[in-house]
This record gives sequence, C-alpha cells and structure tokens, in this order.
Amino acid sequence: MKSVKPKKFLGQHFLKDLQVAQDIADTVDACPGLPILEVGPGMGVLTQFLLRKDRPLKVVEVDYESVAYLRNAFPQLEETDGLIEDDFLKMRLDRLFDGQPFVLTGNYPYNISSQIFFKMLDNKERIPCCTGMIQKEVAERIAAAPGSKTYGILSVLIQAWYHVEYLFTVHEHVFNPPPKVKSAVIRMTRNDTQALGCDEKLFRLVVKTTFNQRRKTLRNSIKPIVGKDSPLTQDALFDKRPEQLSVQQFVDLTNRVEEALRNQKTSTDTESTES
Repeated sequence: MKSVKPKKFLGQHFLKDLQVAQDIADTVDACPGLPILEVGPGMGVLTQFLLRKDRPLKVVEVDYESVAYLRNAFPQLEETDGLIEDDFLKMRLDRLFDGQPFVLTGNYPYNISSQIFFKMLDNKERIPCCTGMIQKEVAERIAAAPGSKTYGILSVLIQAWYHVEYLFTVHEHVFNPPPKVKSAVIRMTRNDTQALGCDEKLFRLVVKTTFNQRRKTLRNSIKPIVGKDSPLTQDALFDKRPEQLSVQQFVDLTNRVEEALRNQKTSTDTESTES
C-alpha cells in the first residue's frame, strides 16, 4: 500500500515509533468506557492501538490522501461509519456518538492545536477527557502554574475546567518528517467545576486582553475593557501582572470588571436622563 506523503500546509508529521503510539493510545485508559474520537489519524499509527480498546471509535481526517489510505488499511472503520472525512474545527460535535460524551485524542497538527483546544472548551460538557501529542512548548504552556513565564491564556482557560497532566516528552527523530521542535503528550480531565461563578464570555475577554499585554501590569492591560479613567484600577491588585493570577483570581477580577462596567452604564444612563 502506497504511503501518504506528509503535507507541510496541513502540519503533518507522521509518528513512526510504535511504542510511542501505544503509549499515547493508553492515555485514554484514564477515561474508561467512553467512545473515542481521534483527530488527524494520518496513516493510522495511533488508530491501530485505539481499535484494540474495544470501544466505539471514530477518526476524522481532512487529507483526502490519508482518507484513502485509512479506508484500505482499516476496513473496520468503514463498516462502523467510523471514518469521517472532514475538518474537525468545522464539525458539529453534538452529532457524534448519538450525543454521548467522548474522549478526544490524536497526534494533533501543530498549526491548529490551540484551535482544537478552544473547540474542546466550547464542547467541554461532551469532552470529559482529552489526550494527545502536541508541540512541547504548547504542552508546557497548558500545564504551567501561576507565576511561571509559560503561564498564559491557554493555561487559565483550560485549567478553569480541566485537570492537566504533562505525561511525557517525545523527541524529533520518531517522526516523518522530523519537526524542528520536541513534542509532548498531555491529558486533560474535567475537574469538578460546573460554573465559574462569573460571566464566562467576559472571563475569556479579561484573560485574553490582559495576557495580550502580559508585560504590563493589570492597571494598564485592563484599560481596553474598563477605560483609562476607571476607579477600579486603583486597587493594589492591579499592580500585578496577569501571569501572577490564579484561575480563581481571574474569576474574581472578572466579577469586579463586570461590576465596574455596570456602574459605568448606570452613570451614563443617569447623565443621559438628566440632560
């Protein structure tokens, strides 16, 4: 069977080490019994081990050449409607597995791994567990603790809803073609949080806005949201930089921002009425 040529524009780096593939597949064992969705199976090096888990499995692949390869190599996927030719980022995940929760896994394309995890967050009630391999730098960022230089937007947004485990590092030589960076395997498992206790949309905005100017103190980085003259920023908390705040502190900050915006609106409405 003809091999698939890795395509740079799709960020394809095909794993060729079977032991590493086995180890990645075994990361789903922490969430037993759930169906599995694999993103970007390529030539199925991970798929072959996931099929042995004796659970419903679907794989989603956007590359037509890989789809043709998988169709020939794994006819059992065709028999169970498990081979999906589509772009994961555009898929309706509520239509998979009859609406059941499922495990998300894969050797994720480096160029869209962050987008994959944002989609995971948008579907967090359907994805109680996510595992897989990504760029080492991104894995470190997701797992980073407050105060770390790598702690950032992904760290806060994911850790708000998931327990993150950095499992192991994978070196460049086990791929075709070898990437220029090391990779890592992580596992994210839903924590007990059912609600953040703040406006979730505003929470994301606060996190992204402050980290987009991470070298500045909160006093300056929050101004695009609350305005430069807001009395909110006089508090000592705003002497901190965003990487110093825990998830809970970002929740508290979001509630304070929401209150400040509400007060500004009330003040503006009052002035309009009086005029």
